[in-house]
Amino acid sequence: MIIHLMKSKLNGVARLAHLGVIRAEGVDAAHFLQGQLTQDFLQLGLSEARLTAYCSAQGRMLASFWGFKRSATEILLVCSRDILPATLKNLSRFVLRAKVKLVDASDEYSLYGLAGAALEAFVSDTHAPWDKVDIGAASVVFLYPSDGVRRILWLAPVDQAAPAGTPLSIELWALSEVHSGIAMITSPVVQALVPQMLNYESVGGVSFKKGCYPGQEVVARSQFRGTLKRRAFAAHSEAPMKAGDDVFQDADPDQPCGIVVQAAAAQRGFDAIVSLQISAAEAGGLHLGSVGGPAISTAPPPYPLLADI
Repeated sequence: MIIHLMKSKLNGVARLAHLGVIRAEGVDAAHFLQGQLTQDFLQLGLSEARLTAYCSAQGRMLASFWGFKRSATEILLVCSRDILPATLKNLSRFVLRAKVKLVDASDEYSLYGLAGAALEAFVSDTHAPWDKVDIGAASVVFLYPSDGVRRILWLAPVDQAAPAGTPLSIELWALSEVHSGIAMITSPVVQALVPQMLNYESVGGVSFKKGCYPGQEVVARSQFRGTLKRRAFAAHSEAPMKAGDDVFQDADPDQPCGIVVQAAAAQRGFDAIVSLQISAAEAGGLHLGSVGGPAISTAPPPYPLLADI
């Protein structure tokens, strides 16, 4: 059983200290990221944000970001702090002669998550996920909702006042992230998944019309040749779950059929986003850690999967 947040509880402002920021600045910023990430940054407007992934040559995700332009020559990439140093180092290797500078700008910005009525003082109801608006020095990115509750990412220079609102615990924010159905890459799952194994093509995280990037052939082949055998599902267990935990299925006790990608404590037990073999999700009989481990139940993600490109 998937435990859903009560809408009355998901309301307020949470400090997101677990997130960091990479800044790409220079006249070639968009061109450089165009050749490195799964998203089309050349077509990205100043009123848009994008979910995007950074992949290995084998199409495995090394990082994922919420990315947006602060100006025509400045792009910010928001990711988990635990993978930021390695990600920045890897990306910087390919700058070469491009007129772009990549830096860890995490200490320059404050990041907050706002949910429910806390949004009303700042934004209207007319925005869709991945819209981006600037409010003074702050940038606001509209995220996917959680159990029907609207959510935004608020990013502003550290010298700006924090957004006003009822304090929201980081635990509830983490649960709202899980219930949004969109998992972000953290260190336990680096190189474990191609983007479609997290449904990224269905939530605007992959452009199939742009040029090449590392892993592009693998990502495209997974999409167009019907080779994808794993998808992201909502999951629940009475036992604690964390990113990187293996999932096993009764019919195949010797090897895992999936992995926990993101998890959070719920009202009873833990809820998670898991990437599973589609056949195992359909068959059921899932367990955490081993076939003798705690039971896991699954449900479809809270958004439709893309049927065609």
